Amino acid sequence: MKTTISIKPADVKKDWILIDAEGLILGRLAAIVASRLRGKHKPIFTPHVDCGDNIIIVNAEKVKLTGKKMEDSILYYHTGYAGGIKGRSIKDRLTGKNPQSVVEKAIERMITRGPLQRQQMKNLYVYAGPEHPHAAQQPTSLDVGALNTKNRRA
Repeated sequence: MKTTISIKPADVKKDWILIDAEGLILGRLAAIVASRLRGKHKPIFTPHVDCGDNIIIVNAEKVKLTGKKMEDSILYYHTGYAGGIKGRSIKDRLTGKNPQSVVEKAIERMITRGPLQRQQMKNLYVYAGPEHPHAAQQPTSLDVGALNTKNRRA
């Protein structure tokens, strides 16, 4: 008799993964990271439990986009005032003071919305440069560019 295993939050084992985003395509990187944050790569995946890994992304300011998306794609936000919609291109955001927000938003929008999403997003650490303060966790490196040749842009 076969049964479906549903794990409890106490039984989850989280790994630490380090990803270097230099030269990677933004959408492909976000899809892989979103899947790993949810824990869908594990055989014990349970949809209502945070069973994903802790992920560290470095060099977020060096991600690439295909085509003319760097100049043409506008990311909109609202100030909260009437008529306060504003937008900036992805190029402006990547050269601005928070380039990691582009990667964070791309990943956040690929995870199902709700309380579980907010809990899973706390396991994501994105840094604009090559340095990160998580050396004590001994993260294992994941080469996303080697998973598929289309993931990397020269």
